[in-house]
Amino acid sequence: MKFEHLLSVVNGFGRFQIMIIIISFIGRFTLPCHFLLNNFIAAVPSHHCDLSALDDGSLFENLTHEQRLTVSVPVQEDGTPSSCKMFPEPQFRLLSNSNDRDLVTVPCQNGWAYDNSTFKSTLATEWDLVCDQKGQNKATTTIFFIGVMFGAMTFGSLSDRFGRKPMLLVSYISGMLFGFASAFSTSFIMFAVLRFFTGFGITGIVIVSSVLSVEWVDIQHRKLVGVIDSLSWTFGNCMIPAIAYCVTDWRQLTIAVTSPLALAILTWRWIPESARWLIANGKFEKANFYLQQCAQMNQKEEFGSKITPETLSSIIVTERKDRSHSYLDLVRTPKMRRLALLTGIVWYGVASTFYGISFNITGFGLNIYLTQFVYGAIELPAKLSAYYLLDKVGRRNTEVGSLLGAGICLAINIFIPRDMSVLRTVVAVLGKGCSATSFTTVVLYSSELFPTVVRQNGMGYNSSMGRLGVSLAPLILLLDEVWRDLPQVLLCSIALLASLVARMLPETRGRCLPETIQDVEDGLPWIESQP
Repeated sequence: MKFEHLLSVVNGFGRFQIMIIIISFIGRFTLPCHFLLNNFIAAVPSHHCDLSALDDGSLFENLTHEQRLTVSVPVQEDGTPSSCKMFPEPQFRLLSNSNDRDLVTVPCQNGWAYDNSTFKSTLATEWDLVCDQKGQNKATTTIFFIGVMFGAMTFGSLSDRFGRKPMLLVSYISGMLFGFASAFSTSFIMFAVLRFFTGFGITGIVIVSSVLSVEWVDIQHRKLVGVIDSLSWTFGNCMIPAIAYCVTDWRQLTIAVTSPLALAILTWRWIPESARWLIANGKFEKANFYLQQCAQMNQKEEFGSKITPETLSSIIVTERKDRSHSYLDLVRTPKMRRLALLTGIVWYGVASTFYGISFNITGFGLNIYLTQFVYGAIELPAKLSAYYLLDKVGRRNTEVGSLLGAGICLAINIFIPRDMSVLRTVVAVLGKGCSATSFTTVVLYSSELFPTVVRQNGMGYNSSMGRLGVSLAPLILLLDEVWRDLPQVLLCSIALLASLVARMLPETRGRCLPETIQDVEDGLPWIESQP
């Protein structure tokens, strides 16, 4: 007997499963907010060299602000004042002659003056992370996602060893503590370190809750649960610009997006442990307790009473007591090794493409709050289309097609002139929609590919590969200084490569979840490739 047979007895999608989804939604809301937080707290407002030191009490103090800029700051090719250069002394002759090409300039000597009309404070204004230091500002995103990458590997392994529920609580608490602590940082180094640990802590929320939801629902509703779970990201992506618009101080904004974890901790007690994991680890009494709870909430008590610990011991999980599993099990056997390689590449491509587009909210010359909101809003129709496509064309074809669509949109934007900002934004939004579909699909798809005994390890590994892609995305965007279109070319190439690799994965539509590594190696029907 397989676990799916038990779910059909107690109802594989009833009030019990809906409760899990709702509670998980609370904790998952904070994830997209933190993942996109740097778009706002690390924003660089308009700035120029601080000119206060040039005010010697003479003619300079009688000039207007525009005149002070004219005599103190050189003009760039686009006609705007330079952000990083100034004249060593006021050039009053420029008031009548605008030619400053032959004048000597120096780097800003006394810091910078910032335009605070949009942001009250950001990391850039707090620690002057501009000009020669702007790389540090971008690095905060990379540091955060490196923490997410290591956290994914850690929580994936620990939740396979100690269970889904306790590791979910650890992720809630650690993410909240480090998130709050980072808001009170007194130096950039302190902030960077705390952001690393914030990323490390909160990543357990997504990989544990995603697997927990999938393991409690029947085959028919797995795609629905996968799409609903992903909608928490859409909700967060739409809310973060609204929150950032109202909270313009980076410290207060960090606290605001971390606060929902407090509610998640309070509701954690109602989250059940995965009965699949309990059975796989020989904990039949506890598995029976949660199955009875499921039957009661789903109003199937008369059927639930037929389930006993002895019944559960007959569930087909032949590896349940032999040994503990680790990441090494992902590469010990040939078919698992191939599966890990292919899914890892796809996750890297999906995440790199998705966040490469998401982080570029200032690259089109439009309002960043509006751009971020539209980026989030497009995910709703994209994910609803995924719900339809996952069954109609299958997981694999949906993944391949969405990645291909994202790559095509990135390629089109390479050839659209920069001054056509609205058209470029429309194409980017379409690309974001395609990448959102690919992300929704890959989370469900990969959780169906890996067997129960190493599913959390597999998701942890895949999530780490994805976060590697995310952590490199901000650095890819910095390459526009080498060649303006180089970031778009690289992201397009990554999306198309991932699309080709996804074509090599097996289809899982309508199949039972594999329970053991041997299921994969034996080539049982669930993993046979479809033509």
